[in-house]
Amino acid sequence: MNISAYFTTGFAIKALANLSKANVVIHGEDNIPSGPTIFVINHFTRLETLLIPAYIYSLTQKPAFSLASDILFKGGLAKLLDLVGVISTKDPDRDKIIIKSLLTGSENWIIFPEGRMVKTKQIIGDGKFLISHAQGKHEPHTGAASLALRAEYIRAHLLRWEKEKPENIRKFLENYEVESLDEIRGKSTSIVPVNLTYYPIRAKDNMASQFAIRVMKEVPERMLEELMTEGTMLFSGVDLDIHIGKPIAFDEFNQSEVVQRNLAKPPGDTTQFPERLDRYMRGKANELMQVYMKAIYDMTTVNHEHLFASFLELYPYARIGEMGLRRRVYLAAKKISEKDTMGCNIHKSLKENQIHLLTDDRYKKVENFVELAIEKNLLLKKDGKLVKIATNLKNFLQFHRGRIDNPIKVMVNEVEPLLKVRKLIRSIAWQPDFLIKFRVVMSLLDGEKKNYLEECKHCRDAEIESGDPFLLLGSTRKLGVVLIHSYLSVPEEVKELARYLNKQGLWVYAPRLAGHGTSPEDLATKDYSDWQHSVEKAYAIMSNICRKVVLGGVSIGGCLALDLASRLKNLAGVFAVCPPQHLKDYSTSFMPEIDVWQRILTKLKRDDLEEDYFQFKSENPYVNYDKNPVLGVKNVGSFLEALQGELANVQHPSLILHADRDPVVDSKGSRKIYEELGTEKKEYVLMNFDNHIITSGEDSKRVHKLIGSFIKDAG
Repeated sequence: MNISAYFTTGFAIKALANLSKANVVIHGEDNIPSGPTIFVINHFTRLETLLIPAYIYSLTQKPAFSLASDILFKGGLAKLLDLVGVISTKDPDRDKIIIKSLLTGSENWIIFPEGRMVKTKQIIGDGKFLISHAQGKHEPHTGAASLALRAEYIRAHLLRWEKEKPENIRKFLENYEVESLDEIRGKSTSIVPVNLTYYPIRAKDNMASQFAIRVMKEVPERMLEELMTEGTMLFSGVDLDIHIGKPIAFDEFNQSEVVQRNLAKPPGDTTQFPERLDRYMRGKANELMQVYMKAIYDMTTVNHEHLFASFLELYPYARIGEMGLRRRVYLAAKKISEKDTMGCNIHKSLKENQIHLLTDDRYKKVENFVELAIEKNLLLKKDGKLVKIATNLKNFLQFHRGRIDNPIKVMVNEVEPLLKVRKLIRSIAWQPDFLIKFRVVMSLLDGEKKNYLEECKHCRDAEIESGDPFLLLGSTRKLGVVLIHSYLSVPEEVKELARYLNKQGLWVYAPRLAGHGTSPEDLATKDYSDWQHSVEKAYAIMSNICRKVVLGGVSIGGCLALDLASRLKNLAGVFAVCPPQHLKDYSTSFMPEIDVWQRILTKLKRDDLEEDYFQFKSENPYVNYDKNPVLGVKNVGSFLEALQGELANVQHPSLILHADRDPVVDSKGSRKIYEELGTEKKEYVLMNFDNHIITSGEDSKRVHKLIGSFIKDAG
């Protein structure tokens, strides 16, 4: 093997990797030992044969060679494979080359124990690892284990007899082109499991497949499938999580009676093993193979599509509501993200807040999966339900067509070895819808309570009781209302309105915006996206209790209601009381004066702002903070600016109320908000009040009646 050519070609492969839009994340680099290593890796694409050695080299600064099927060593491809350090599985010097590398530690090795690409991800059969491919099924190969065991036996044998049989040892070293025992002394072979997980899996026309079609008269189906799948991964963007596991120990191998008995005999031709020892090694290699196969697939990175696909397969009925599917995925995602409980790796998107699954699907996790399933004729939409086409879902996967025809089944197969995950999904899949809704509500309510208590732990002056969110039970589940308090306030602010609506038979939930009800210092650590998440969770709670939901709020709370309304498809209505359009709509008695604000903005741009707060006179001191964090003001301004471009997307019945003499927020701003709303079913009411929080206090009943009437019409 030409090492110079290997490194030259490596630069070309690195350039290819840089051209790729694949987002590669490597986990567990610290698990790589310094000595000779065999990396055992699952095999899904041809890209791995070219690109993975480059990544391994970048981590170890040592060449990483690999094995490939002899059928690939034809024509120009054979030369390319040789240049990148790939050896044919039928090379007569294969074992000699590998064992020399393992003894001296000159190179690392990459071995795919599945033997071939497993395009269908079918690696389980009859309760054990059983690899499916175009020619049938077989157990994973034991080559990596066998080579590691042999290398360590040879090392131990040579070092044990180096003084008593130097001539025998010299001949052996010459045969393996090893200069002296010093090259192999102090080293130990390691087997390191590695898992590769791609997300998302898609197969479609791309520049690679289109180029092949143009230059070839007839593209073989197998080649076209690989170009469509792997070209899409390479050039359209895919997340590739590479998890490197801990080395698998097999030190006890040389301590066994059989091995010790043979080590005690002087070495002859050390490349030949006595029959009993050879048989013992084969048995141990098979045991070791089962260990590293389990380690490889235990590291699979679970993603949203694994969950969607698995629920689609395990749900016991043919029809499922889209929200029913979303709720189940939400519960599963929440559970598996508790890594200590499930012990599995999860994609970065599952580590984030999953509330989007229950609200607006802003990352299109649901939409993309459903579209793929419908496109592949595995699902259809009928009467507002998703209907499984069972015969297609369960069809046998053709090895060279599976990734194109039924990627959903490929996703299911990939996580089948994760028994805890599989058990969890099956359990949730079989639970009735009413119980799933109840579990979602309780999970969210419990989460909000825990979040509040956690935030209060770090706040010396927190008034825990005053900041609690509250839920008022209605007489019917037909309609529920979410009421959102204003900036610097707490849910107690909207309690008068909540009680009025509750007396009309409505369910009412008043959430606590993140950073409120604790301390100004806590609020300064929050971003306006945290407030949005608070409102989204409130909507998710109410939408899982009632068939219809109305969103509403006071001041910034009203703006947050409009913000979520702009992203929701199913909403009965939305109202906002005294909402500001811009930061400048606020009175200087509540927000800083213009010259003070300009000074603050200058500091913010220089990133030298200290923890600044300014005092203000609160309209409702029993619920408001007594000082306003500058970073909180910045968040209000940024949120209001972002909201302007979303108001046209509000297509639900809307009501805007404002006090004509509001001392905090100029009513001109709310009028502009009203004008920019996209819905035709909207109303603007300017009321005769001289306060800002017009939902409580004297004469607030007029406001309550207007809002109650709007909600009744919307429901």
